[in-house]
Amino acid sequence: MSAEGRPPRRRWKLFQWPGAKGTDDGDLAGDEQPADAGCTRIRDCAEGPKGREVVRVAGTLRAVSERTVAGMPALQAELDDGSASLDVVWLGRRSIAGIEPGRAVVASGRIVRSHGRQVLFNPRYQLQPRGQE
Repeated sequence: MSAEGRPPRRRWKLFQWPGAKGTDDGDLAGDEQPADAGCTRIRDCAEGPKGREVVRVAGTLRAVSERTVAGMPALQAELDDGSASLDVVWLGRRSIAGIEPGRAVVASGRIVRSHGRQVLFNPRYQLQPRGQE
């Protein structure tokens, strides 16, 4: 209790993503990290003995299509980083603004194997600014 008989006010901390402006978690001269900082090459992503670890990959969307998975709509895209490609699938979505062929994307999640292909289901993703593809 404070001196006035009221409970003390809570002070909230704002969360900042790593690499966000104002954070000091890189050795770059500017305030921003490059899009592929901390990313794993797609060809190096695999299910290891420790289980499916969360990976972060960066690449260009080569193809985007709509399909049905277990009776529900899904948006599927092929993400290619030059070393290999994988499928990125958003379940329950028919489209997502900005998800289109030629767009650079950073995505993170757990990779699984489905029909012989590596797949990221419902990943966290960040669209890169146009012109930086």
